[in-house]
Amino acid sequence: MRKIFRIGVLLSACLALSLQASEFGQVQIKVAGKVLTLELAQSPEQRARGLMHRESLCDDCGMLFVYREPRLLSMWMKNTLIPLDVAFVDEQGEILVIKPMQPRDLTPVGTEQAASYAWEMNQGWFRDNDIQVGDRFEVLEAQ
Repeated sequence: MRKIFRIGVLLSACLALSLQASEFGQVQIKVAGKVLTLELAQSPEQRARGLMHRESLCDDCGMLFVYREPRLLSMWMKNTLIPLDVAFVDEQGEILVIKPMQPRDLTPVGTEQAASYAWEMNQGWFRDNDIQVGDRFEVLEAQ
């Protein structure tokens, strides 16, 4: 009986994770000659959920948060279990600033300039891929 219960709990957890990931669209971007497919958070509900409750991200996985109008943005890590870096990006695709964020930290991490995008990746990804402030990304395709 215990074994069946454990399998049921495991299946429920897997289903919840796949539903969570599938609620977001996808977008392809190009940055520094590299093409990435990112999850896309456009609605207020998607942006509020973000990468919460995930235990990991693949090496080149991340999320792009899109805002209709440029504005001062801030992010926090409520219920986010993995360390991330966030790049705040203007409406032309130029990276304004890249900041680290720690798991479960409720301290807002924000911009000093108006941004149209927040782009989250595993902590260290921007550094490891030599992507820095002033670099630009290009949106190739949204799905």
